Amino acid sequence: MGKVFIIAEAGVNHNGDLGIAEKMAGIAAEAGADAVKFQAFCAGGLVCRDAMKAEYQTETTPVSESQYEMLRKLELSEQDHIRLAKYCSGRGIQFLSSPFDLESIDMLCRLGMPVIKIPSGELTDLPYLRAAARTGKDIILSTGMGTLEEVRDARDILQENNAGKITILHCNTQYPTPVEDVNLEAMLTLKKELGLPVGYSDHTEGTEVALAAVALGAVVIEKHFTLDRGMEGPDHKASIEPHELKQMVKGIRNIEKALGSAEKTVSPSEKGNIEVIRKSIVASKRIIKGELFSEENLTVKRPGTGMSPMKWDEVIGKTADKDYEPDEQIIS
Repeated sequence: MGKVFIIAEAGVNHNGDLGIAEKMAGIAAEAGADAVKFQAFCAGGLVCRDAMKAEYQTETTPVSESQYEMLRKLELSEQDHIRLAKYCSGRGIQFLSSPFDLESIDMLCRLGMPVIKIPSGELTDLPYLRAAARTGKDIILSTGMGTLEEVRDARDILQENNAGKITILHCNTQYPTPVEDVNLEAMLTLKKELGLPVGYSDHTEGTEVALAAVALGAVVIEKHFTLDRGMEGPDHKASIEPHELKQMVKGIRNIEKALGSAEKTVSPSEKGNIEVIRKSIVASKRIIKGELFSEENLTVKRPGTGMSPMKWDEVIGKTADKDYEPDEQIIS
């Protein structure tokens, strides 16, 4: 198995504060994530002024605040993106940002963004999908709220418009996602039906579902994180904190090692246990030379330094060519 690409999703958890954004990028780098991802949008180009908020956003932001007003405070400008990209370069972590509108796609291309990460909300946005594909860049496509047919349609649009490599992320957009709604096996369906590499964008509480996705074959894991789940803002509550991010990255890297190869063989670490834990054919009582070996005078016991019990049927009925004491290994 190759190395899983781990995206630490800062999203809008910077609360519009560039200092917090940089601190989050540093934490993601320290945790060992491959990339830290923010969001690129202009509130006026993304939502209507009277657009309603999602239920989870209403629960975590002022009730009187519209979605437009909420997003307006969370925008990152092009200059902010330039500064964050430079900061991430200095910390040795890939800087990414999800564009939520056509202008943001253009802006990220100007910055040389290597990958276009398409958020779930744009899965059915035909003009957006075409524009993203026509950049020729690699695409990571989140599929929250989507059916298999909608994902298939989006894939087709991306491929028809010359997108680069496409990776499909299984996703549920409820924050936090109830465990019973994860439907993680759908990730395998996406892989089988679409013929593309798959991953998982996780909005559940904790990290165990993300780890399970890796064990099932996810090549990309995306997970929201925050400095503090108690902060005000739409996504903090469904995010993990820095120590959890570090534990998740460590867990994923351990799972990569544990998955190993498909070959069933003796591992280097267990070779020394073979003679200690396996058994040999031994005398269960005193055997006199010329006596026939039988189930009454033979047994199997540790260590495994003698004749393998798999040769039991070959030994039974043979004649002892020497005297044997109890527990002595049979040599013929």
